[in-house]
Amino acid sequence: MSIVVTGATGHLGRLVVEHLLADGVPAAEVVAAGRRTERLADLAERGVRVAAVDYARPGTLAAALDGADVVLLVSGSEVGQRVAQHQAVIDAAKTAGVGRLVYTSAPHADTSPLVLAPEHRATEEALRASGLTTTVLRNGWYTENYLGDLEQARATGEIVAAVGDGRVASAPRDDFAAAAAVVLRTDGHDGAVYELAGDVAWTFDDLAAAASEVLGRPVVYRPVTSEQRRADLLAAGLDEGTAGFVVALEENTRDGLLAGGDDDLSRLIGRPTTPLVDALRAALA
Repeated sequence: MSIVVTGATGHLGRLVVEHLLADGVPAAEVVAAGRRTERLADLAERGVRVAAVDYARPGTLAAALDGADVVLLVSGSEVGQRVAQHQAVIDAAKTAGVGRLVYTSAPHADTSPLVLAPEHRATEEALRASGLTTTVLRNGWYTENYLGDLEQARATGEIVAAVGDGRVASAPRDDFAAAAAVVLRTDGHDGAVYELAGDVAWTFDDLAAAASEVLGRPVVYRPVTSEQRRADLLAAGLDEGTAGFVVALEENTRDGLLAGGDDDLSRLIGRPTTPLVDALRAALA
């Protein structure tokens, strides 16, 4: 069996490779693919095959996917370019005769108004049109996404956001990576769509309480309006586009689009997802 993990030089992809090895998949059956292969030298020393892959350069894909039974397509990070880049991987997978293509998508990508959803929705449509056997992992929010808020809290004692009482069912990347490894190395996932989220949907008051515990200082959540949040971000030096994106995402949070509600993640990994305070403490360490 050959398992290809794209994006292996990134946070999630690297963790998936580590979980595959820890779960007993022989190193010779794992291909770690990414843009900067020098970051994968230690994996190569452990017997993992390393391949240079750039979604924006389709010519790099054929060699990496050749002979692959299962491929993990970790979604690209370049907003506005993802659909074309993902299509290149899908096309290469078809040409290579890949047995199954697994894709990391976004929560309820087919129906959600989440600001991040459109490119994932388009990719899922391309997967359905491809004729390939697929599995979709609709990854929810990573707890590590809030490390910036913790640094703000460390300096000011506040977490400021326009999320109101919205809840987030986050989990650390390692939980999502563990689930991806299970899906890659086991059968029974053909055509499946998994909604992956943390077991507990927390509020930003809960985030402030967790930050207080982790940082060892009092932290409070200060809710603001979207208008005030945008003005604050612009005053801090963000450009209009970035400020608008942040505000839109916080409004999505306020509206419950990251609140989870499915237990697919804990079922796949066979244990409860990592609690907020534990995940923050581990990320800071």
